[in-house]
Amino acid sequence: MRTIIEAFLTYGFLMRALIAGVLVALCSSLLGVSLVLKRYSMIGDGLSHVAFGALTLSLALNISPLHISLPVVMIAAVLLLRISESSKIKGDAAVAIITSSSLAIGVISASITKGINIDVFNFMFGSILAMSKSDVYLSVALSLIVLTLYIVFHNKIFAVTFDENFAKASGINTNLQNTLIALLTAATIVVGMRIMGALLISSLIVFPALTSMRVCKSFRGVIITSAVVSVVCFIAGLFVSYGFSTPAGASVVASNLVIFLLFSLAGLIIKKV
Repeated sequence: MRTIIEAFLTYGFLMRALIAGVLVALCSSLLGVSLVLKRYSMIGDGLSHVAFGALTLSLALNISPLHISLPVVMIAAVLLLRISESSKIKGDAAVAIITSSSLAIGVISASITKGINIDVFNFMFGSILAMSKSDVYLSVALSLIVLTLYIVFHNKIFAVTFDENFAKASGINTNLQNTLIALLTAATIVVGMRIMGALLISSLIVFPALTSMRVCKSFRGVIITSAVVSVVCFIAGLFVSYGFSTPAGASVVASNLVIFLLFSLAGLIIKKV
């Protein structure tokens, strides 16, 4: 363990991954609680597939992935939200349509250029070697914006999450708040896909929220526990990734799965007691 910690303090790419990843994990956990409670958790999964399609297209065009992915995923987030609210197409069907279409675009873009090369693979499943200094600066800036907006609009997000009709009657612009949640989620997914991978980043949104709900009953308790669990699991996953040379994203997801099972067991014990 001491050797791994020393390595993190010595190698720049590990510190960059740690700094950016902790901020992404924190943003994901906060947004995840609202998305899970509003039954919008699949939007995160849909957006992650949109991010994959956007990044492979940007690589094919030789453009910085973040410059293409961020606006595309944000637009997709708003479209998913609007389609989900429509009575003509249900939310899960809308996610399925956008997910499959994005994957198709991504695969076609990759096949007509260089195929599924190492760059595409890293974006799909994450790599601690993928974070450059410019990526870290952009990740930190976007993460701080997400955290700031979440804190500023926390009360309104809380109201919209639990009772949207009451929030609307109270004068809260629920459409604006839902759009804000969708846009913040999109930004978080784009920032985190370098480390976690486009196909695994949605786990950071779902796992911590579900884990904290196994033992916590209050909204504040769920928020705090979710944030702590997300950050701890990310750090543990990153340590495992470096120590055993496993993909970073998969290692973080595995850490979240272990903690989820432990919290589920603890929740069952608490209920019996």
